[in-house]
Amino acid sequence: MSSIALLGNPNTGKTSLFNTLTSSYEYVGNWAGVTVEKKIGSLKNGAGKLIDLPGIYSLHPLSRDEGVATQYLIEESPEALINIVDASQLERNLLLTLQLLEYGKPTVLGLNMIDVAKARGIAVNHEVLQSRLGITVLPLIARTGKGSGQVLSVLEKASTIPQVTFRLDYGELTEGAIASIVTELKSIPGLPNLRWVALQLMEQNPVVLELLKKRMDISRLMVICDGCQNALQSSKQALTLPQWIRSVRMDYIRSLCAAAMDTTLLKPHNLTERLDSILTHRFLGLPLFIFFMYAMFKTTFDWVGGPLSDLVDGLISGPISTGASSLLQTVGASDFTHALIVDGIIGGVGGVIVFVPQIFILFLMISFLEDSGYMARVCLLMDSTMERMGLNGKAFIPFIIGFGCNVPAIMAARSIEQPKDRMLTTLLMPLMSCSARLPVYLLFAAVFFPAQQATAVLAMYVLGVVFALILCKLFSKHLFKNESSVFIIELPPYRMPQLKTLGRSTWEKGKGFLRKAGTIILAGSVIIWLMSYAGPSGLNVEMDNSFLAKFGGLIAPLLHPLGFGTWQAGSTLVPGFLAKEVVVSTMNIIYHAPDAAGLEGQISQVFTPLSSVSFMAFILLYIPCLATVGVIRKETASWKWTFFSMGYSLVLAYLVSLVIFQGGSLLGLS
Repeated sequence: MSSIALLGNPNTGKTSLFNTLTSSYEYVGNWAGVTVEKKIGSLKNGAGKLIDLPGIYSLHPLSRDEGVATQYLIEESPEALINIVDASQLERNLLLTLQLLEYGKPTVLGLNMIDVAKARGIAVNHEVLQSRLGITVLPLIARTGKGSGQVLSVLEKASTIPQVTFRLDYGELTEGAIASIVTELKSIPGLPNLRWVALQLMEQNPVVLELLKKRMDISRLMVICDGCQNALQSSKQALTLPQWIRSVRMDYIRSLCAAAMDTTLLKPHNLTERLDSILTHRFLGLPLFIFFMYAMFKTTFDWVGGPLSDLVDGLISGPISTGASSLLQTVGASDFTHALIVDGIIGGVGGVIVFVPQIFILFLMISFLEDSGYMARVCLLMDSTMERMGLNGKAFIPFIIGFGCNVPAIMAARSIEQPKDRMLTTLLMPLMSCSARLPVYLLFAAVFFPAQQATAVLAMYVLGVVFALILCKLFSKHLFKNESSVFIIELPPYRMPQLKTLGRSTWEKGKGFLRKAGTIILAGSVIIWLMSYAGPSGLNVEMDNSFLAKFGGLIAPLLHPLGFGTWQAGSTLVPGFLAKEVVVSTMNIIYHAPDAAGLEGQISQVFTPLSSVSFMAFILLYIPCLATVGVIRKETASWKWTFFSMGYSLVLAYLVSLVIFQGGSLLGLS
């Protein structure tokens, strides 16, 4: 089965086209860095495999995810390439196109976003591009699927896609060096197009250099490159060899765009520029972002999400719970089985499911902001603040993703160019409030801050970001000294997200929560219930004499200075390491709550407003869940950094909760 590689600049619509051509769904966002590793899917027509590679500006990788694309082209041998370019940013996108044409594989050029180009007054003649480049050029609107049928038809027989005949003349000096390098490379088996390898070597592509070092002594090749470099600089060209190669390509691109593009109707100020003048304003931009976040939380937790959660709670505590009890009595189930199913499974899992509507609404609104193009602007707004703290604005993208789940957010940090920024983002990511912590915030906010639920929950999210920035400054100064940071981000055009895309994106974010409800939370609820049902004296014991109470009692003294030194609170924290959602399900089991209102009543008797804030802060900051710990180990490839992330977060959680409770007590707060 043939393999076809899909390549292009960030945010050109590659992943949207991939989803259309393969009937699969990968995360789609209107910002750069969505794809951080290669994705593989089967084409709808069964013609082969389609490989979606990370967005890259050139084959010279700047970041870890860009290296995935270059590594693939060197080590694999795709039968054909699909290069997606943005018709509204053609000149910039064509630099990668020329490098891919030099790779020598049959290539199809997807001219995407022709609707955006047209709206800007740009007309692109795809036939001119096709004639000058010698490859098939297909106009597309990937996000709506327009033109995808033509792409499938062309790919149906990938072997019939014409071979690339494109070749640039880099001048006598450079061409002589290329020929010499190609001669040296002929003895090395398994290399792709030798002229392409020679050019990448002369451009000092680190991935190509590393590959050649493993297979041969490259000292002779470097002598040839140095000779060409010296000859260029002794001539009239005051450019380095990589600069000269790039300048030749750019000259050709400018002439090609002049022939293929008509910009006579180009609009001087399009909608994106007018919106950016307000939303990215030096003084107005950040307050507007805070306002949008507040409105989003208000909608999620007060105006829409709250009533929906009440309906779900009534369904679980009413028909589902009573129906299950009646059925168990009818079939003659034992008291143990009855208690396990009604109190353990329905009570534990149901206590978390109640919050599903609010979680999905939050994901829907975050997806809207992402796909509209606004979130990329937020990264720009945050750059100056984050730079002062030791990071750049691009790290804010994983932070935003972390509001859904820390695991994909840490993986998204691969798109950050500098190793220092990547490591810092990975270590700080657990401080972002993921959806697993949200049920805890919602429960306590409903009990102690009913009139300001949105504000209380937003405060937890802001608190996580604030501590991430403070620790970023500390870690950057003491752990990663003398390492610079560079900020490069693509600002996509604003656009109205499609309902289908929003629905898919929301479902992909939210289904992980539902999956946990059916696996980890279910298993945790059963284990917690069994520990509460049994004790040293046997089964069906009083809760205070259960194994769960004994276990929680060991931790309780340590938590007393924080304001929640009860065995009940202690019993929720350790299983919370498996998944933070288990915290609420554990409380539901411990307090035998028949519904959300019953649990809230029990919580109001055990906690105070001050101790509830202390508890929420502890849940926000203490050890990340097991899945997050696993991905930190994978991404850092270091147990030292993994244990460091677990250790600092636990110490930070304890200190912050201690300050909140003891400081509040000194001020007379309760």
